[in-house]
Formats: sequence, C-alpha cells, structure tokens
Amino acid sequence: MVSEGLSVEGLSFGYAGNAIGEAVSFALKPGEVMCLLGPNGGGKSTLLKTVLGLLPPLGGVVRIDGEDTAAWTPRRRALSLGYVPQSGAGQFAYSVAEMVLMGRTAHHSAFSPPSEADRVIANEALIALGILPLADRDWLKISGGERQLALIARALAQQPRVLILDEPTANLDFGNQVRVLAEIQLLAAQGLAIVFATHHPEQAFACADRVAVLHNGRLERQGTSDEVITPETMRLVYGVEVDIVPIDDGRLKMCVPRSWRS
Repeated sequence: MVSEGLSVEGLSFGYAGNAIGEAVSFALKPGEVMCLLGPNGGGKSTLLKTVLGLLPPLGGVVRIDGEDTAAWTPRRRALSLGYVPQSGAGQFAYSVAEMVLMGRTAHHSAFSPPSEADRVIANEALIALGILPLADRDWLKISGGERQLALIARALAQQPRVLILDEPTANLDFGNQVRVLAEIQLLAAQGLAIVFATHHPEQAFACADRVAVLHNGRLERQGTSDEVITPETMRLVYGVEVDIVPIDDGRLKMCVPRSWRS
C-alpha cells in the first residue's frame, strides 16, 4: 500500500467544556516536515495530543493513509504514530537501551518479552541517532540532549509512519539543537511524515518543508517558510517587530528583532 501520510480535517480540540482551537486543517505527505509555530499557551501541545489520539477531538477528523483514526485502538495508533514529548519518560533507572526498546511494545502482545528482532530494531535506532555508546548508561545520568536523542530513537524503534515532536529542542544547548534538527531531516529523507513544534522560527528555515502558525486557536498562516515567516506574521502572532535576515547566500534566514539592530 502506498502511504498517503497524515491528514487533519477541520479539527476542533481542547478539553470537555473548554475548546482551545477549531477548524484546523493540514495534510502532510511521507518525507515532508512541517514546523508548527505559535505563542506560549496557544494550544500547540493540545493540538498535537489530539492528532495523536491522546485527547479526543471536539470535532473534525484525523486520517492516516486516508483512514479515519477515531476508532483506532491505542496499539494501532502506536504502530502508526511516533511521539516525542517535550520531556519525560519518567524517573526510573532504566538503561538507555531499555528505554529505546520500549518503543517496540506496540508490536507484541501484553506481557510478552521483547524478541531478538525487537532488540535488533532498537539497536538500529540507537545507531541511527548516533547514541549507541550510551546504550548501557543510566537514563537518569545522561544529559538533556542525550535524553532527547534517546526519545527520538525510542519513537523511531516503533517504526511509525508519522512522527510528532513537541518542542524537541526545548532546554537543549546549541549543539544538541543542531543535532536534533539534523536527525529530523534524516528521518524525513527515509520517508517519515514529521510534525514538530518549536518557538524558534529559524528552525523552520533550517529543516521544514512547510510551516503552520497557530494563533488564537486557528492556523493563521500555512505554507513554505518564506511565505509564512514574515515581519507581518511575527508582528501579528508574537507582537514584535522583526527583520528577516538572509544568511549563507540566502539559503538560510534568521528572524532578528529590530530592537536588537537599533
């Protein structure tokens, strides 16, 4: 079957009696990366959790490869959708290898031990993310950047068709931010459809095919980075005046607050 990717159609989201967003629609093909921008408290995490099925939609439809996911079991969702939260995975003293191996849980029945094939796939995910040397390290004793790479490896071990990352570079140093964005590009090149939320517009210029801006519960803008990330959009959504400054012969761009340049 040819994968059609992710389709979100007229999605309303929030909590019982408290709608946060409505009429959100976008589609993402395999191999595409979409960057989700928006202010703090604007509903990005709630939108992503609704797409994942962790929260029930208040309206609209989420489709994977053309199929409505509303009636899917948690196991079936886990087989199609990988999730990397802002932080987490508990405070238990697992090894990094054990944490990544948990990504294989959806592929076997409850209480079944992981198979040798599961261990091979988890090991390949560690290699793909460049963290195989961390395999035997205590999860609680590695850096925040290393944890984030391990969470991506865990999601990759699920072998999903769609990968959703909620602020994957939050609280990371510059080097680890670069590494995480590079991995997003590599995973997309392997055919994954990827959505990642961020507060940094320049990350969209660096690795996104498309950008969507969530503002006041709606997608205010949607398109390529050049189409969406403009001084006008930044003023509307964030209330700041910026200049879009090209670097590297225009192949990359930065949002620079005008107050910094005065």
